[in-house]
Amino acid sequence: MERLNSKLYVENCLIMQENEKLRKKAQLLNQENQALLSQLKQRITMGGQNVNDHSATSNGNHGSSTRNNP
Repeated sequence: MERLNSKLYVENCLIMQENEKLRKKAQLLNQENQALLSQLKQRITMGGQNVNDHSATSNGNHGSSTRNNP
């Protein structure tokens, strides 16, 4: 009985160690996921601004080329 308890204790310790490794890995993956989500949000925001800037630039170019041509 004592041998069985010792074996189960060792197995439990190994499981707890593995659990801690997985918890740390999950934490790192979560941080990476948050960083990637932040980058994606920035790109979406910048993409929307670029579309607006491009439209304004295109309209400005048409207007200036019309003014330059007599």
